[in-house]
Amino acid sequence: MMDSPFEDLRSPQRQLIEWQIEHADLDALIDQVALSANPLDDLSLRRLKKRRLALRDHMAQLQWQLFPKEPA
Repeated sequence: MMDSPFEDLRSPQRQLIEWQIEHADLDALIDQVALSANPLDDLSLRRLKKRRLALRDHMAQLQWQLFPKEPA
């Protein structure tokens, strides 16, 4: 039996990669905005940072599920 190529699109590993890309994009955008001559208003900047933090939390949780630490 052959796996559907679309199953891989929904895999946890794929989700983790997508979140990592989005996190990196947000990092770059936040850095760019900070150096911009026309910075975003405080509320918009806080929303970007909050989204970045939420992504980091999701990534950490998914990494823990995918690669649990062995007990010492």
